Amino acid sequence: MKFTDKSIKALKPKSDRYEAWEDNGKGFGIRVSPTGVKSWIFIYRFDGLARRMTLGRYPAMTLAEAHTVHAKANEQFGKGTDPGVLRTQANSDHRGSPTVTQLVDEYIEKWAKPRKRTWEEDARMLSKDVIPYLGRRKAKDIKRRDIILLIDEIVDRGSPIAANRTLRIIRKMFSFAVKRGVLDASPCIEIDAPAKENQRERVLTEDEIKMFWFGLDNAKMSDGTKLALKLLLVTAQRKGEVTQAEWSEFDLKKGWWTIPKVKSKNERTHRVPLSKMAIDILKQAKEISEDSIWIFPSTKGRSITPRSISRAVRNNSKKKSHGSPKHTPPYGDFFNIDHFTPHDLRRTATSMMTSLKIAELDVSKVLNHTIQTVTSKHYNLYSYDNEKQSALRKWGRRLEAIIGGKTQGKIIQLQK
Repeated sequence: MKFTDKSIKALKPKSDRYEAWEDNGKGFGIRVSPTGVKSWIFIYRFDGLARRMTLGRYPAMTLAEAHTVHAKANEQFGKGTDPGVLRTQANSDHRGSPTVTQLVDEYIEKWAKPRKRTWEEDARMLSKDVIPYLGRRKAKDIKRRDIILLIDEIVDRGSPIAANRTLRIIRKMFSFAVKRGVLDASPCIEIDAPAKENQRERVLTEDEIKMFWFGLDNAKMSDGTKLALKLLLVTAQRKGEVTQAEWSEFDLKKGWWTIPKVKSKNERTHRVPLSKMAIDILKQAKEISEDSIWIFPSTKGRSITPRSISRAVRNNSKKKSHGSPKHTPPYGDFFNIDHFTPHDLRRTATSMMTSLKIAELDVSKVLNHTIQTVTSKHYNLYSYDNEKQSALRKWGRRLEAIIGGKTQGKIIQLQK
């Protein structure tokens, strides 16, 4: 018979299953079950045996689509390959391929945890926005359009910067999948970040540093968080390195903090000289942390997180919004200065050191920045310990002068 939509719809179910064939001699037909289910089929002989291959169901697979699938199977058959075996293998591979949820788990365990101090933030963002939207689907079935629509949803709820961050993590995850052989190509190619991010230039003035330092006494946050913020300003290290520091990294007698390469951003061991002010802060932290391995333990038995100290600063800082009046944060503006972030404290320390005529190279070594040259990467293994000591010693003296020399005794008023 000649297959048309009209002729296919005219095929009525019978008491037994039956088949109808298209008049082209290529084994293309349709099977009709007693319940009325219609399935496209391809019949052929391979290695002397009759084979029957189901191509799909009608009308979910249209006549035109069925012709296309049949033509591909017939082409494979003509090349000496059993198309039914290929279809079975493809179905098996598809069933065994990971879902997006499984890919998220693999990415966190195999890539993020070993390499990123902030892997928990990756896990949080993926769990919040990616798994609910794409989690059940096969990773290999995700298209560029799927990623774009997901990112659009985050933007539409008023979180364009979060959309940027999420896209960055998704891109890294699918790149990881390609390198692991899970995918042949990433669906994130040629997807632009949805929002423009302005580089922050916030640097606290000397008056603001003083207000911040003494404002911590009355700020509504834990004593550990207060000390972590002060240590960040004193040492100019990254907030992740400060919040997740362990006592095993410190030698208070010799005045050194050795950040292991597994925690440093550039994956290099970093030695930080400790000024007297830094050592005083750490001694107070010891009173609070007691027998914990963490300098700044949380109530959950782990260290406090970079996210938690950012939230603490945000909740205690004065905020402004595009010309609207200042509004009071949940706990009151104990800092009584315009909004800043923990990272701004690091930038402030950096700017202050530079203003003291400390060489930029020496400051960059304090910050553990990577200088991308062949010489610095492979041959220059000089530690710059003396230069770093000198830089942080000068910065410590300057900070003491800024806050009026009131650094003797307790760095903060411990809460009773």
